[in-house]
Amino acid sequence: MALTTLIMAAGKGTRMKSDLAKVLHTLNGHPMIHYVIRLARDLSSERIIAIIGHQKDRVREVLAGEHIEFVVQEPQLGTGHAVMQASDLLKSYHGDVLVLSGDVPVLTLKTLKCLLQEHSTSKAVATMLTTRLPDPTGYGRVLRKADGSVRKVVEHKDATDEEKKITEINSGIYVFSSQLLFDALKRIDSNNAQKEYYLPDVLKIFIADGRLVRSYSTTDALEISGINTTEQLRAAEAILKNRSKEI
Repeated sequence: MALTTLIMAAGKGTRMKSDLAKVLHTLNGHPMIHYVIRLARDLSSERIIAIIGHQKDRVREVLAGEHIEFVVQEPQLGTGHAVMQASDLLKSYHGDVLVLSGDVPVLTLKTLKCLLQEHSTSKAVATMLTTRLPDPTGYGRVLRKADGSVRKVVEHKDATDEEKKITEINSGIYVFSSQLLFDALKRIDSNNAQKEYYLPDVLKIFIADGRLVRSYSTTDALEISGINTTEQLRAAEAILKNRSKEI
């Protein structure tokens, strides 16, 4: 199946204590998004589209040598709204869409290949990457049906006491069947406290429609960690250096 990769890259990264767009902060001499683009390329993505916003001109300039496409998210109204910005570019596309985050640079190619394999083999309309955390506080929990498919994803603030005991969490990384994704995005709304459009809401629509949603779980929770602080940036840098020594 053909593959297009969308990379979320619109955020400011306030906790980095810098006005620089978050995805442009460097790890080992490269902007962190470089590692995500490289993953998309190693997966033989037909198209790689970065969804940009904060400092969009600077981001385009820094990434000019990466030879990727860009769409702009302004204003920034959530993850679902971000993906909506690619709908015109992909209106005639019928392959799969992989959604990655530009601030998750230590994700491995092996894990993404397993995610795509699960999606293809199961013939799901959406497959999400999950992991288990000793303390899942703050993360969306994954509830399953008896057959192992995804029954529900519930945000921490909406979870019952029993659901909060679940340690499997949503990483925010997904692969979707393209046309069904953009059809479902037309049906989500911003009726929430933040008045934003959330990408996980398309999973609710698929499940309500009786469509199959699957998941692949990585045992290495570190690889799905997003970078929000300079301390996390240095930790990711160390992980990447160690990997390069192992090769």
